[in-house]
Amino acid sequence: MSHLSIIERIAQLVPAGSHVLDLGCGDGALLSHLQQTRQCTGYGVEISDQKVLACMGRGVNVLQLNLEDGLTMFEDKAFDVVLQIDTLQHLRNAETMLRETARVGRIGVVAFPNFAHWPNRMDVLRGRMPVTKRLPYQWYDTPNIRVGTYADFGVLARNCGLKIVDSFGFHEGQEVRQWPNLLASTAVFKLSN
Repeated sequence: MSHLSIIERIAQLVPAGSHVLDLGCGDGALLSHLQQTRQCTGYGVEISDQKVLACMGRGVNVLQLNLEDGLTMFEDKAFDVVLQIDTLQHLRNAETMLRETARVGRIGVVAFPNFAHWPNRMDVLRGRMPVTKRLPYQWYDTPNIRVGTYADFGVLARNCGLKIVDSFGFHEGQEVRQWPNLLASTAVFKLSN
């Protein structure tokens, strides 16, 4: 597979014309890309004032909400696809939010930094917390509440009663399907009920 940005690869997992909810949408780049290239509609959810303004500047519909409060404002299966891209590691209620993703969407797509990537393992063996492109913060100033691995997420998804439709890793523009828990800096899962 050729080099792809994570945005382009995630977009390939979203069926054209889908109604999408992007949780922790940041500046709206992914949702904007989906609107322009896959004719998707939907909403982003973001808490940061600056990022909400960036979304609006891109023409992305955005709701300023704290995901820790849940998704009770959305009906069951209100969206075709719910995205959690680099969001799960920032949430205290990760399992609850994963269940909510499955409740409000027919399909869920989750991506997060894979802490089991081999350079991270080497840093931990040397007694240090990893600092990488995907985990660029020191242990004392990271916005991540938790770290997770490709393998751990698969167990969590199954424990939540979710079906893993597709899963793979991603590293420096390349999809990683062989040994993704070891060789990928990003874990990607496509889920359904």
